Amino acid sequence: MHGVRCSTGSARARPRYDLADIVRAQGEALGRSQHLSIEQRRVLRDIERCRTAALGGHLDVCGQCGFERPTYNSCRNRHCPKCQALASDRWLQRRQQRLLPTHYFHVVFTLPPELRPLCRRHPHRCLDLLFHSASATLLELGRDPKWLGAQLAVTAVLHTWTRELTYHPHLHCVVSGGGLASDRCRWVGTSPDFLFPVHVASALFRGKFLAGLRQLVALHQVDVRQPTHLLQALYRKSWVVYTKPPFGGPEHVFRYLGRYTHRTAITNYRLLSVSSEAVRFRTRHRQCATLSPREFLRRFVQHVLPPRYVRIRHYGLLASRNATTRLATARSLLAAGAASTPKRLRQPAPDWRQHFAELTGTDLDRCPRCGHRALKRTALPAVRAPPQSVPAPRAA
Repeated sequence: MHGVRCSTGSARARPRYDLADIVRAQGEALGRSQHLSIEQRRVLRDIERCRTAALGGHLDVCGQCGFERPTYNSCRNRHCPKCQALASDRWLQRRQQRLLPTHYFHVVFTLPPELRPLCRRHPHRCLDLLFHSASATLLELGRDPKWLGAQLAVTAVLHTWTRELTYHPHLHCVVSGGGLASDRCRWVGTSPDFLFPVHVASALFRGKFLAGLRQLVALHQVDVRQPTHLLQALYRKSWVVYTKPPFGGPEHVFRYLGRYTHRTAITNYRLLSVSSEAVRFRTRHRQCATLSPREFLRRFVQHVLPPRYVRIRHYGLLASRNATTRLATARSLLAAGAASTPKRLRQPAPDWRQHFAELTGTDLDRCPRCGHRALKRTALPAVRAPPQSVPAPRAA
């Protein structure tokens, strides 16, 4: 079996278990037992039909040896664990030109548990406020002459899950180890092992988020019971902002972004066993969790985002308005003082089949039996009823 090549270039075997089989078995029952939004139902439907005859596809026939292979279409839903490898790689190719040749930090902003019910009820308002508060915290500290006195480059990626699939909204921020000075004439670098004091960032983040939340409550854009009591309790808490080990350089950022930007709540590779009574999956530190199939799906659909919600955002030097101005200036300043240039990724292939071959090492135009490039492709129409618990063929 062919797998998808990971960010380091090695191929991974196809996983043994598939989230789609759990959806086929328990998705309808979950919909009867609890309210699901239109988007949650759409995600479950797409995952169930992904890479099956329900979406149609193509039949490849080798003119040399007669080998036949059906290839069914992918659903392309961003929550589907089978549809993110090509999307992630294409996104990474587009972003590589904007990464600066410097070291980077990995900063995580987390909301307190008391705010999680509010985020579920008002995901647009609360998650937008999370993005705004975290990015404003980083940019304000960067501009402060006490710490840096320069404009940073920030990429923020939203995750809403833990490894156990519980609801836990937080931002992973990739932050440049330095910034462009206000006069745009020099690059102000940081120490490779220190960006800002964590307690300062935590207090500023808390203040910005709660000020924004207070405004949303005053405008009746979110409903909060006893808002004064909640806000006072949250002001008294220490909010979690922490810095993970810093990245060594742009090549390490490439690997990180390739793993995190298009990650779903769970991948098929983490599924250890699936039955009608239990789903067992890998969590962290070689540990695992076991849930009933319905509870597993209930936790999974918690992480379905609103339609067209943007979960990857760029700030500071990486903001779109700075791409051809300040970012270009910063790159020139860094290149002038750099001893070596960062490793460049390959250019994306124009055709998805060539891109698939680069990513996985599998040539879809070559017959897997005789090796000749004699495959002829004919369309397979979509069928109305999706198959029940059948192995999923390769995507088209």
